[in-house]
Amino acid sequence: MVNKDFFAALADLEREKGIPQEVFLDALKNALVSALKKQAPASVGEVELKLVPEKGAIEFYSVKTVVEEVVDKDKEISLEEARAIKKSYKAGDKISEKFVPKDFSRIAAQTAKQVILQKLHETERDAAMSEFSDKEGELVVGTVRKIDLKNIYIELGKGQVEGLLMPSDQVPGESYNVNDKIKVFVRRVKSGFKGAQVLVSRSAAGLVKKLFEEEVPEIKQGTVIIKEISREAGARTKIAITSEDPRVDAIGACVGNKGARVNAIVEELHGEKIDIIPWSENPLEFIAKALSPAKVISVTQLDADTKTAMAVVPDDKLSLAIGKDGQNARLAVKLTGWKIDVKSESAAAKLGYGLEEEQGEENGQ
Repeated sequence: MVNKDFFAALADLEREKGIPQEVFLDALKNALVSALKKQAPASVGEVELKLVPEKGAIEFYSVKTVVEEVVDKDKEISLEEARAIKKSYKAGDKISEKFVPKDFSRIAAQTAKQVILQKLHETERDAAMSEFSDKEGELVVGTVRKIDLKNIYIELGKGQVEGLLMPSDQVPGESYNVNDKIKVFVRRVKSGFKGAQVLVSRSAAGLVKKLFEEEVPEIKQGTVIIKEISREAGARTKIAITSEDPRVDAIGACVGNKGARVNAIVEELHGEKIDIIPWSENPLEFIAKALSPAKVISVTQLDADTKTAMAVVPDDKLSLAIGKDGQNARLAVKLTGWKIDVKSESAAAKLGYGLEEEQGEENGQ
């Protein structure tokens, strides 16, 4: 039915793929028993199978249970009949009788092939799933394989894992074409009907964070720390950083020589603006920095409990501080965690706020 070459092939698979032979053999046993039950007469009862690698053989046994009174003659044998075979048999014992199925060689060969292919696929899928389960929150490179309505399907790893880029994770204005290689952020890994499925994103703030980690050695080394990040994908990102070493200029490290590092990230993000903000433990100072690229005259704390503050900017910088459709101020709010009421200098003066308040200063990328 199978020969020694079959078992030698299993040994090769164990060496090459790291899949134990027992995995294949257990699956093969179950598959062959199932196939036999479809082919053999019901009178063989319950079937057990034994693989004998050294002989390159498969042995089949019909198994019946010894009972006082037979209800199912295909699975049971009476105590009287059992003791005719062997006097020591008692109720509950199992009697195994070896038999050779008729014309089972072809079925065995086909089943063995199917089982091996299925187990190879399952094992490679599980290995890929295991590999990518550790990649949540990481940046990976994939190849666009299919565009179905609004969903983008991306081949990851060695092709055993499918990445799904849903509309909410796509960047407005970006186009995706089959065979494009793209960098994506792994949001979540789950096991699907067709194997491991990885939910990926191009719009997540984590994507920008990981790009900075790739481009800036000081971040990867832990000298420069990314404290906060806020993003509106395709338009603008604000990233707050600080240096653990006073000798290292965090802003300079992220910008790079002649802007090389930050420009590489901007290029990957297809022109998205990036404001690199020096983080501060002083929330009012941090708010002033976060409203970059606008110059901030002063920041006043209005309510510490609700984290509410007023930022005053020159009259001609109000629109810059607020940003198109309020985007700059909105990102500053996300970055700092404070509600920020942005006022022009003249409007603040009418409300009685002057320059004696906490001072901010200009910062921007």
